[in-house]
Amino acid sequence: MRGLYALKPWYTRRLDGIVRWAEDRDVSPDVFTWLGVLSAAAAGVVIALGWWLPALLLLAGRLAGANLDGAVARARGVSRPWGFVVNEIGDRVSDLLMFAGLAVLLGRLQGGAAVGFVLVAAVVATLPTFVSLAGAGAGAPRINGGPFGKTERCLAVVLMVAMPGLSPLLLAVMIGLSLATATTRLRQLRRVLG
Repeated sequence: MRGLYALKPWYTRRLDGIVRWAEDRDVSPDVFTWLGVLSAAAAGVVIALGWWLPALLLLAGRLAGANLDGAVARARGVSRPWGFVVNEIGDRVSDLLMFAGLAVLLGRLQGGAAVGFVLVAAVVATLPTFVSLAGAGAGAPRINGGPFGKTERCLAVVLMVAMPGLSPLLLAVMIGLSLATATTRLRQLRRVLG
């Protein structure tokens, strides 16, 4: 199952004009990584304030930055191992900023137990990435996709901002499907690495 990651080619085509613009001007792919992080930081603030529509737009910007860095690197022929590291750090920082905003919002609305639940979800949501990075370190291709990856996390957070009362259910779904995603990726890696 690829989850919403299956929409990445469609989303990348929507960003083609930006890729061509960056290619024509020799813009570093890292610029888009950090624009995505800045978008995530702003999203963390509006999430903490409970503003779901700006959160949706800013998290779409965060995903655009995460998509554009690789697309621009490939288009310019400047893909490099250090870019991979910058991309991964940017993605992890972006997730932390998003979850921090959610913890503030739910802590204010529902108390300390909700903050603990967000922290558990944030930790478990990183497991699929750890599995993928461990596999890449062992020589396997980088595995992405679902059933619950980065795009699904962003969508779930927007839903929790819009409907905080659903957060216990959505956090439980995030935890369960993140574990399922990590398990799915482990199985794929086992087949690839033998």
